Amino acid sequence: MTEVIIPVQLTMRWHRSIVIKQSSNATKQAEDPFAVMADRSPRGCESSGMESRIESDDTSTIPFPKRLFRGTQRRWRKALSHIVAKFAKWGARSSWFSWMYFAFWSRRMHREQRAMLAGWLKFQEEATNPVASCAQLRRGIHRLEKGLLMRPRRDVFGLDYIQDVFSTYKQMLMHAENCSTTSDELSWANDVLTEYFEVTTDHPKIDPLRQEFRNLTHPPTASAALHTPYKRDLSTPPPLSYDQLLILSQRRRSVRWFSPESVPRDVITKAVAIGGQSPSACNRQPFVLRIFDDPDLVQQVAKLPFGTAGYAHNIPVIAVVIGQLRNYFDARDRHLIYIDASLAAMGFIYALETQGIGTCCINWPDIEERERKMEQLLKLEPDERPIMLIALGYPDPEGMVAYSQKKPVEQLCRFNFE
Repeated sequence: MTEVIIPVQLTMRWHRSIVIKQSSNATKQAEDPFAVMADRSPRGCESSGMESRIESDDTSTIPFPKRLFRGTQRRWRKALSHIVAKFAKWGARSSWFSWMYFAFWSRRMHREQRAMLAGWLKFQEEATNPVASCAQLRRGIHRLEKGLLMRPRRDVFGLDYIQDVFSTYKQMLMHAENCSTTSDELSWANDVLTEYFEVTTDHPKIDPLRQEFRNLTHPPTASAALHTPYKRDLSTPPPLSYDQLLILSQRRRSVRWFSPESVPRDVITKAVAIGGQSPSACNRQPFVLRIFDDPDLVQQVAKLPFGTAGYAHNIPVIAVVIGQLRNYFDARDRHLIYIDASLAAMGFIYALETQGIGTCCINWPDIEERERKMEQLLKLEPDERPIMLIALGYPDPEGMVAYSQKKPVEQLCRFNFE
């Protein structure tokens, strides 16, 4: 058989000209990051629905020119798939080829890149004109807290960032009337800065700020308690034992069958409060839970992700966990929206379980068509990214849950290099 050699330039031109509609195989392809090797279109260039139709046709009834054209199409697709697979292998070994792959062959990362840039611009805007909780202030105050609790505590610390923290605090005070930030956040910042300026010794960078801080008009405190580092009361054991937590974790299972009983909003908000206590990098909490309990909206949202077919119709409430990249000044922290939001989601889920509310975590795959639909339905800003969905409601007593065997501890952890 004669080997067909195809110039890369012609291949790329041919690839750009192909538009193949997404078919029912999209779910299968989405599970494999390289299933769509050349995804200028949602489907890519391997086994498309059109190609399967070509194979199933009775070739004896097809005119020779059309058979020739279809055969050529298959050979081009095979050759292109081979070239793109080569690029993927090179990209796995080289950062330069990786950049080339995602710059010219795949659009999979484009939305995340755009969101990161939009978040960076939003971060800069909110630092000078805050309208809500300010990530720059929260990060800076938390850094000062860590300096205050260090052992031994240094006489002078925070020189690299105290000017930025103080400037942001002043901006928040200036915009306090037009800003939706909580009084607790400003009180926390005020208390930490007060202690910082009290314990640090004289220094040319700190002294002018210390004097200016004392001359400011600070917000009234919401409570007499100071919002500064403190010693926890460890004289009594935790109110929840390990065995109780183990039982709770084993009781919680993904519930897909719910009763029609409505879920009170105060039950949900109490669970959100528990999720809000989860750890977060520099206390920025870069997420928001968009909760829908209107039946029509629930159905619209529930039909967007994969995996809800067959039970979406009986979901009474659904939450969409949204990450906000506006909380970061650099792309290095872009993954924190997924980490911090997931930590909060687990606390949210356990809190619902203690109140008799069942939940089901729903995966959100990064598929452009569905990203656009979610963006339009929820009116998301460019830096906001859906992370996961959570269906919730009172469980149907007759509904079953999956056994879902969990991996043993030995497979989930390793000590040192054992």
